[in-house]
Amino acid sequence: MDYKAITLETRNDVATLTLNRPNVMNALNTQMRAEIAHAVKAAETTARVLVMTGAGKSFCSGQDLADGGNAATLDLEATLRDEYVPMLKAIFDCRIPTIAAVNGPAAGAGANLALACDVVIASDAAYFVQAFTRIGLIPDAGGTYWLPRQVGAAKAMGAALFADKISAEQASDWGMIYEVAPDDAFATHIQTRAAQLAQGPTVAYRQLKKAIRGSFENSLDDQLALEAQLQGRCGQTHDFREGVVAFLEKRKPVYKGR
Repeated sequence: MDYKAITLETRNDVATLTLNRPNVMNALNTQMRAEIAHAVKAAETTARVLVMTGAGKSFCSGQDLADGGNAATLDLEATLRDEYVPMLKAIFDCRIPTIAAVNGPAAGAGANLALACDVVIASDAAYFVQAFTRIGLIPDAGGTYWLPRQVGAAKAMGAALFADKISAEQASDWGMIYEVAPDDAFATHIQTRAAQLAQGPTVAYRQLKKAIRGSFENSLDDQLALEAQLQGRCGQTHDFREGVVAFLEKRKPVYKGR
């Protein structure tokens, strides 16, 4: 695909997907959603970690309200079903770790696009806002799924009802995101974090995602069985053997991702 609304660059096993409509704060339109879904699937075959970020000073301002006609003609159900779901599923199902590098404001569907990633790291200049009720809507793009799981029902409800800005520091305190980094060192911090995962045991990361996600629905017995099954797969990998040998030899392991 010839990308117009995003860029995709892969270097040293790190794929960087940049939302590239800075003139509209990287708002999501039909083209961008299709390109994100395509790029995520392409990245998981060529890289060992995917970083998603925004061009300019914003991460993503959410749905481009100028895309697809006026409010009277928009079919929001069809847009979510046909365009958002494939994009969000591509991110959620991605076989490699995904990092949302939130470099600036993340609003509406843009905030929930970030939450779809495995790890969210934000600049201290960033903020999140579930802006939907400001225009008579409910949170979508997975917001009603991810937000209560990360911050609990009480804070999720308040954030959605009041549509307040949530600073990066507050989001970290709530458990919405993993960590906050200083804005002037943000790019370097993301590079370091991405490199750490790119050099890690890729198969273990994939099984880890399955285990943590499964825990929300499983009983203790079911989860212990799932752990045993997934750990068995990890135990058969080159990376497990390399990790043990490196530990015994007191050196840094060299993982191959297999």
